Amino acid sequence: MPASQHQSPKSDIEIAQAAKPRRIVDIAKEKLGIAEENLDPYGHYKAKVSLSYIKSLAKKPDGKLILVTAISPTPAGEGKTTSTVGLTDALNHIGKKAMMCLREPSLGPCFGVKGGAAGGGYAQVIPMEDINLHFTGDLHAITSAHNLLSALIDNHIYWGNALGIDSRRVAWRRVLDMNDRALREIVCSLGGVANGYPREAGFDITVASEVMAIFCLAKDLEDLKTRLGNIIIGYTRERKPVRASELNAHGAMTALLKDAIAPNLVQTLEGTPAFIHGGPFANIAHGCNSVSATTTALKLADYVVTEAGFGADLGAEKFIDIKCRKAGLKPDCVVIVATIRALKMHGGVKKEDLKKENLKALEAGMSNLQRHIENIKKFGLPAVVSINRFSADTDAEIALVREACKKLGVEALMADHWAMGGEGATDVARAVVKVIDAGKANLKLLYPDDMPLFEKVRTIAKEIYRADDATADKSVKDQLKAWEEMGFGKLPVCIAKTQYSFSTNPDAKGAPTNFNIPVREVRLSAGAEFIVAICGEVMTMPGLPKVPSADSIDVKDGRIVGLF
Repeated sequence: MPASQHQSPKSDIEIAQAAKPRRIVDIAKEKLGIAEENLDPYGHYKAKVSLSYIKSLAKKPDGKLILVTAISPTPAGEGKTTSTVGLTDALNHIGKKAMMCLREPSLGPCFGVKGGAAGGGYAQVIPMEDINLHFTGDLHAITSAHNLLSALIDNHIYWGNALGIDSRRVAWRRVLDMNDRALREIVCSLGGVANGYPREAGFDITVASEVMAIFCLAKDLEDLKTRLGNIIIGYTRERKPVRASELNAHGAMTALLKDAIAPNLVQTLEGTPAFIHGGPFANIAHGCNSVSATTTALKLADYVVTEAGFGADLGAEKFIDIKCRKAGLKPDCVVIVATIRALKMHGGVKKEDLKKENLKALEAGMSNLQRHIENIKKFGLPAVVSINRFSADTDAEIALVREACKKLGVEALMADHWAMGGEGATDVARAVVKVIDAGKANLKLLYPDDMPLFEKVRTIAKEIYRADDATADKSVKDQLKAWEEMGFGKLPVCIAKTQYSFSTNPDAKGAPTNFNIPVREVRLSAGAEFIVAICGEVMTMPGLPKVPSADSIDVKDGRIVGLF
């Protein structure tokens, strides 16, 4: 199918609903060798893989791990998830045994402005309506576990507060998997003595919960329970931290998550197996699927493709410095996704002018891709650039990108998976296999565990963002030193900032220089085991736009319509 048909007359949901999926028990048996008794089916087309079966895989060798990341996001779109699906289908298309690991999408943004998180066009994971809505109930389980802890905190205070929790210093908010700005800041426990002690509180969206981050980093149920018990829910008047384990909450929370922690198995339009499991926020958390899904996939397939949220400066850095550090993962190749449209935006072109050839702007925008390539090399990893093709891309523009990448020592290949499925990304797949076979991957973490916390922030700011320095008030630095004295000094740091730029200014496109990274606040995620450094405004409960996509979502003749 030529690139000119990139603008398909069918919507993503129409393409997905027209597909004839195979029973998931057949996909599991034929593609992965998993017998039916090792699955917990949720209908015919999705299932969880049992934890006992996963344990039985421990001695099997690991396959090769491929990380898909991208340039800094723009309104033009990069198609990272679509590229992940297309690449995995393409690997199978060229005769390799491959599967993928993706994040579960948050339900709330589906009714706002966000596109689907199951790919697009002919590179999709199905059943896409289920995946984008209730799926197997994992996010509901996380919501319930989080809010159980919230209820136990207020109940403990109500019945005498034996732990001496200062109600002004309760750090644990409630969560809901919906965009609802009215719940960002609330006052709870109103209505008299019987309802408790009034205090200020608020809601975050479920994927921003520390329970979600813990869920995605836990190796097994015991590790999950330990991490849940380590959550710091607030402080006493003497500033002593109070943990969830002191409320005896972690056992009951684990009970609510017992089934959810098993990875979810689904398939692509082409019948390629896929784990979709866990979905932490990509800024205040590490933004990638669960450790349990990734490590299990590596036992089941020769090639495993996974992705990390946002551009490589946020997603890939956190994938490596948090997830790989904690789980012992070592990627064999990194695929950096870009579009010529997005590169032109980084070169200063307005969205309405993107269809016009503009070699000068494209050359300027290449600075963004170049910096991401350089960063990946700092981690000791080889890269391949996948250019997601659009119909307006000209031969001259394609040649410019390929030549520029060649000078940087990486191969750039065009991919037509959106229009053609796996067949359209076989060039990328062959290039990835070639790079992996060369065996040049030698993972290097950006900083050691024992580096002081603020120096870790400074290292990321200078090495990855190319900032002159990281700055913070004395109160922030004092808080970091206090956590070091409490034994948290060896934790990795998670930078929360705009995804649209290397700097904290979302309008600074390309590869900005001469700026600092100001850290205005730090938060301790003791259960997830990382420190969040907040640089700029971070939204943890989105709102709906003036015309939400919910306006066009409906059910007709028993089928969901208008969902992407």
